[in-house]
Amino acid sequence: MEKTIKINLGGILFQIEEEAYRMLRDYLQSIDHKFRNVPGGNETIEDIESRIAEIFQSQKDLSEVISKENVEMMISIIGTPDEFDQYEGTGSGYQTSRREKRMYRNPDDRIIGGVCGGIGAYLNTDPVWFRLIFIIMTPVFLIGLFVYLALWIALPLAISDSQKREMYGSDFYRSGANITDKTSEYPYSSKVGNAFNQVFRAIGKVLFIIVRIFLIIIGVTFVLAGFTTLFSFIIIFVFKYPGSFSIDAGEFNLAYLPDFLNYIVTPAMVPLMTALIVLVVAIPLLAMVYGGIRLIFWFKVRDGYVWLIGLVVWVLCVASLAIISFNEGVSYAERGKTTSLEYFGPTPDTLYIMSGEKISDMHADKEISVTDNYYRIYIDDKNDLVYIRSRLDINPADNNSIRIEIERESSGTSRLDAESNASRLNYDFKIAGDTLYLDEFFMIPPDSKWSFDEVEVEVFIPEGTIVSMDKTTERMYHSYYDYDFVTDTENRYWRMTDDGLDYLED
Repeated sequence: MEKTIKINLGGILFQIEEEAYRMLRDYLQSIDHKFRNVPGGNETIEDIESRIAEIFQSQKDLSEVISKENVEMMISIIGTPDEFDQYEGTGSGYQTSRREKRMYRNPDDRIIGGVCGGIGAYLNTDPVWFRLIFIIMTPVFLIGLFVYLALWIALPLAISDSQKREMYGSDFYRSGANITDKTSEYPYSSKVGNAFNQVFRAIGKVLFIIVRIFLIIIGVTFVLAGFTTLFSFIIIFVFKYPGSFSIDAGEFNLAYLPDFLNYIVTPAMVPLMTALIVLVVAIPLLAMVYGGIRLIFWFKVRDGYVWLIGLVVWVLCVASLAIISFNEGVSYAERGKTTSLEYFGPTPDTLYIMSGEKISDMHADKEISVTDNYYRIYIDDKNDLVYIRSRLDINPADNNSIRIEIERESSGTSRLDAESNASRLNYDFKIAGDTLYLDEFFMIPPDSKWSFDEVEVEVFIPEGTIVSMDKTTERMYHSYYDYDFVTDTENRYWRMTDDGLDYLED
């Protein structure tokens, strides 16, 4: 065990390690050499020793041993002898020589941020006058408030003894900043000034309580909002359970969108885009939760680097996601369409438009509504297929024949590319006697990307022709007008007029 030595410092006994003792002895000898031959130097040395004893007391219990680390910390707080200027006056203190007097926020005389106390210490003036000036100027377009906030941000807080010596100058010891029991009076304050300061301090404490309550409310809001959103994000996009979170639980509008990435971007980019999306969403939510906890409990921690790293990572993720999305989005730059035409043959008195293959006959695992209710995407993961509901429009013909136009529309990097993508869409229909069978959906071929594909079936019918539709084709027809409506009857009859279909009452 290392040898320890007992010393008397400022009237207090300490037990100190031998190596720490030698370091402290050399430091005190340097202090003694600096001040012993100047007027009032002995008082300055005694003040410094008292300050050293106070620091040691704050670092260790009296029963514990002062270590080398304690001495080094003490020197960093008080400063080296070379930092002390020649002593001025008789026992009033010492100041730095290598640094000029600087303005700080004063932690020993602050009501809100210590700005007025710091200005008063810098100008050797009662800070109450500056407090009054800020109060008087605040109603004038909030000038006082803005100036105070600007100084609060711009001025550092005088924490160490070295900073306080820079702030007070030769009045360092006179200010009471060097002792544990800080004086509540500024050295230049009058009795009236100190009375005002006490009033301001009381008001400041009330304002601080109000602000703390307000910050706690904000913190609780941040925590609840961030946690709820993050929890919902995980439930929806990880566990695929949208029931409590989507507007229409049966539509699954949200939960399966991540799976849909496999069909709208290059397959190799799907894992990277998924990871980037998770980080872009999760980082701000985690920051919101953590920031809310900080506001609630008001604890101090050096986490500036953590915030900076988080911000940099988030910005990089957003930038990367934007670049990838832009590169993928180029394939949707242009729209193109192809149209195929077929005539019905002899025009019957009554045309039956019935459904061929239905979506209910397919084995779709997921259903997504993208834009409007009519545009629905059905995903068959087992067979790697995508089905999309087609649209039906019925209009009067300009002659006595029935014709069917199948219009396929898609996107691509160019007009030709978009037309090529449109031509690949699979849609089937069949004519049998007086009946037209239309499939309820069209299909995107396997290994092909979804490109905002659409298929519209347009049937032109001569005036006076009776039209009958089943529920599926009627739904396809009404979806053209962006609403979903099906009659209660099995088959509904219409007559074609020059204005379009007209419902026939029973």
